[in-house]
Amino acid sequence: MSVAQGRDFLSIPGPTVVPDQVLNAMHRPAIDIYSGSLVGVTDDCLRSLKQVFQTQGQVYIYAANGHGAWEAALSNTLCKGDTVLVLESGLFAKSWGESGVVQGLKPITVTSDWRNPADFHTAAEILRDDKDHKIKAVLTVQVDTASGVVNDVSKLRGLLDDADHPALLMVDCIASLGTMPFKMDEWGIDVAITGSQKGLMLPPGLSFVAANDRAKAIHKTADLRTHYWDWTFRDGPEHYMKYCGTPPEHMMFGLHCALDMLLTEGLEAAFERHRLLADAVRAAVSVWGESGLMELNIVSPEARANSVTTIALAEGRSPQLLLDWCEKNAAVKLGITIGELHNKGFRIGHMGYVNAPMILGTLGVIETALHALKWPVGSSGVAAAAGLLGKSLSKANL
Repeated sequence: MSVAQGRDFLSIPGPTVVPDQVLNAMHRPAIDIYSGSLVGVTDDCLRSLKQVFQTQGQVYIYAANGHGAWEAALSNTLCKGDTVLVLESGLFAKSWGESGVVQGLKPITVTSDWRNPADFHTAAEILRDDKDHKIKAVLTVQVDTASGVVNDVSKLRGLLDDADHPALLMVDCIASLGTMPFKMDEWGIDVAITGSQKGLMLPPGLSFVAANDRAKAIHKTADLRTHYWDWTFRDGPEHYMKYCGTPPEHMMFGLHCALDMLLTEGLEAAFERHRLLADAVRAAVSVWGESGLMELNIVSPEARANSVTTIALAEGRSPQLLLDWCEKNAAVKLGITIGELHNKGFRIGHMGYVNAPMILGTLGVIETALHALKWPVGSSGVAAAAGLLGKSLSKANL
């Protein structure tokens, strides 16, 4: 017996749900790549991406996932043998630094315990002690989808300035752009990267790198540059140069639609929507955890991301049992935990094209699963989520 017949619910932290409008925008014939409407689509998307990144810098579009954007950022600004300082707070900043090893870079990683933000204090000490300025770039993420943490990257420029250090500041905002404030220019970020499949509401396949004037100037002396990633080639006069070849035109049609949807809603409205829905998720998990069954992975409330929630289950509880029940019996696909948290809990994605019925439906299925599995539930987490969301919306709409 199952109640899964109907539309599947994808509640993982990426790829996220793609709106029907975006799918429909992609469902069209191929067109000429050298002239006509595609040139306008590219120009419109680049202007909109600058708005979303909050930058006057240059934005580059790659037919690649986030790992490609990592490589593009490093190869366009650094030289073989350069040292980079990596501020770990989960899986992805560390992975970014490790990806540079193949390119000849030397990462210094400031570790964390996966339950707290990156260790800015230790990073500041390392930067102050680096009198010879061997460190050429600082790498971190705004949100780590593995741990569920948000780092206050607005403070990082202050660390570099206090140490009088010239290193480039590079931030991965793949799991945060479009879901929370990101002010590239105001915060003094030199290079920012993101992907299409999370807050930007697209399928995987596109990634984006934004670079300010300082990064563009340093780019001229970078010796890791390769033809495909190279900003200089992509700054060329021909339209195809922006893609180093054939544009991923159908993805661009979808991007054009998705960015229009996001900017029509308004960035601040989108940020508030994500905050309210994340608060509802956290309220439910907190109530379910009163019995000792589970807990929010990130300790400090202000360090919990509004795009993804990582939940740790009590020892002896099988996350796969819960995930399988939700998928097979109710068509809700939850996220597995990865990296150091593998098989220790589950994740709920709440970013991009997501609204109240999607979140409350997901929480309702999880609570149903807890009852079906005879796990100790205690009070209703769904009631707590609905109550909090109702109160928040009531205040906001007065």
